[in-house]
Amino acid sequence: MLFSALSLHSCTLEEYNPGAFTKEALATSIDGYETLINQCYFAMERFYYGSADWMSLTEGDTDLWTYKANESTSYTQWFWFFAGTSPNTTYTNNWWNGTYDGVGACNEAIALGDKPPYTTEEERNAKIAEARFLRAVYYFNAVEQFGAVTMLTEPITAETLTYSPTRTDPMTIYQEVILPDLRFASEWLPTGTHATTTTPTKKAALGFLAKACLQTYEYGSTEYLQEALDTAKRLITDCETGGGKYNTYMYPSYSEVFKESNNWENKEALWKHRWYAGADGHGSSNGNYKLNRNDEYFLCNINKFGAREDNQETRLTWEGSITGIFMPTQHLLSLYVQKDGTLDPRFHESFTTEWNANKNYTWDESAVHMYDKEETVIGKALNKGDLAIKFIMPQDIDYATEKQKEHISDYLLIDYHHVYSDDNNNVNMNYAYTNVTGNYKNDGTNENQFRYYYPSLNKHNSSNYYVANASKQRNGNLNATFIMRMAEVYLIAAEADIYLNGGANAAGYINKVRERAGANPLTGSITVRDILDERGRELCGEYCRFYDLKRTGMFKNSEYLENTHPDLAQFFHPNYALRPISTTFTATITNGSEYQNPGY
Repeated sequence: MLFSALSLHSCTLEEYNPGAFTKEALATSIDGYETLINQCYFAMERFYYGSADWMSLTEGDTDLWTYKANESTSYTQWFWFFAGTSPNTTYTNNWWNGTYDGVGACNEAIALGDKPPYTTEEERNAKIAEARFLRAVYYFNAVEQFGAVTMLTEPITAETLTYSPTRTDPMTIYQEVILPDLRFASEWLPTGTHATTTTPTKKAALGFLAKACLQTYEYGSTEYLQEALDTAKRLITDCETGGGKYNTYMYPSYSEVFKESNNWENKEALWKHRWYAGADGHGSSNGNYKLNRNDEYFLCNINKFGAREDNQETRLTWEGSITGIFMPTQHLLSLYVQKDGTLDPRFHESFTTEWNANKNYTWDESAVHMYDKEETVIGKALNKGDLAIKFIMPQDIDYATEKQKEHISDYLLIDYHHVYSDDNNNVNMNYAYTNVTGNYKNDGTNENQFRYYYPSLNKHNSSNYYVANASKQRNGNLNATFIMRMAEVYLIAAEADIYLNGGANAAGYINKVRERAGANPLTGSITVRDILDERGRELCGEYCRFYDLKRTGMFKNSEYLENTHPDLAQFFHPNYALRPISTTFTATITNGSEYQNPGY
C-alpha cells in the first residue's frame, strides 16, 4: 500500500523500511518491542483527543454548537459545513496522515509480537492488546470521519506498495478489524487502577467495544446490537457491585466528575489521556506548552468587556481567559429545561455563567450606551474581584430580580433572551435598545453586542499548568482529557435496548444517569430522540456528537437540523456527513478523483 511510504510522517521510526532490520532487531528485546508499542501512541497524542481541532471534528458541525458569537465567516469547515463556499479539502490532512501513521505503527507491533522474550503469553498478549486497541480506535474514527477507507492489517512492504489504493466499506472494517481488535483487547488488557492514564485497560476496551457495536447501527446492521447491550451490561453490573472485576465506577454526584481534584485519577473515566511536562522534559511532540488544548475552546469573549483582560495571571486560573470558538446553540441550552420548567442541575454544573473582574474598571459613556445601560451607571466602578458579567437563564430562581436590574446594575447583565431566540431556535444577531442614544436604536437594526457573552462549558477548565514561557503566555495544560466515561455506557445500553427490546429497560438505564445528576426521571416510553437529547446534556463537549447524529440518522437530510440548528441547516448536504479526504493525499495517487468522497 502507498500510504506510509508516500504520505505519512512518523517522527521517529520510518514506516517503510525495505530491509526490515531496525524494527525486527528492536522487537527481539522487551525494551525494544515496547519502543514499537510506544510508537503506536504517537499519532493519537499528536492529533486526536485533547489535541488541536479534534474537538471540532467530533463536536463541531452539529446541533449543539455554533461558532463564537454565531459568526459564520470563520472556521466554516468546523462549524458551518463550509457556509456555502467551496469546501476546504486539505484541513483533514493531519488526521488522515495521523490515522495511517498510527495504523502502520500498530500493524508493525502486532506483526512482531512473537519476537520479544516475554516469560508468559499473558504478558505478550497484554502488549499486543495495546496495539490492537489503538488500531481499533484509529479505524473507528477513520470510518466515522471519512467513510470507506483503505484497510491495512499488515506492515507495508515493497511488494504491497501501490499508487492506486482501494477503499473498504465501513462495515467490513468493523467486522474484520475494529470489533475483533476490541474483543482481543478486552480479553488481554490488564485491569489497571484509577491512576492508569493513557494506557488502555479492560474497561476501556469493553467501553469502546460497546460503543463500536452500537455505531454499526448507522450502516443498517442489527447484528451487533446484542453485543453492544451485553458488553454495556457487563460494565454496568461491575459498576453497581463495587467494580471488583473491571474497576468501573460512577461518581454519586455529577459535580464530582469534573472536579479538578478528581482529574488525574478520575474513577469514572474508562479511558483518559494526559501529558507530562517539566524541567526534565515533556511528553508532547508538539512542544511543552501544546498539551491538552481543550481548555482553550469554550470560553466566551469575556475580555470584550472593559472589566476583563487576557493576562498571564488569569490564564493560570481555573476560570481562564482565552476566548474559545464553541458557543452553545439555543437547542443545547433548551435541553437543560425540564418539563416542569426547572433547570436540569447539570446546566450550572457544566457551564460557567458568572465572571469576576480581573482589573479595576469604571463605566464610561461609550460602554454604558453600547450595553444599553441607563446614564446613571456612568462613573460606577468595579474593583478587581467584583462580579463583572452575569448571564441569566429564565429558569434561574433569581431571574426576575436580576432582570429588573439589567439597565442599572454595575455589572454587565446578559439576559438569555437578548442572546437567543426560542421562536427561531438560533442566536439573535441584532438587538433593539431600550435606552436609545446616538446610533443605538430600538428598531432591532443594531448589531447585538450581547451575543459575545454566553454560558461557557467548563468541563475542560484547568488551573494545572506547566509554564513553558510566561512572557509569551505559553502554558501547558497538565489535566487529563476523558475519552470515554462510565455514564456513557448506561446511555449505550438504553439505546441498544430500544433497538432490541422496544425500550423495555431503557428508562432504567437513562434514569440512572439523570438521578445521579439530580434531574427529574423520565417517564413513559423512551425514544431514540430521548437518548439523543440525554447524550447532549450529559456528554456535550466529550467527542461524541458528530457520531451520534450519524448513528441516529439525523444526517440523512436537513430536517433534524432545521428544527434544532436552522442557521447550520441551510448549509447542510448529506455528503457532509463525511469529511473530505485530504487532497494533499489524493494528489499523490493515480486514482485520486475516484478515491475522494462525494461532494468534494
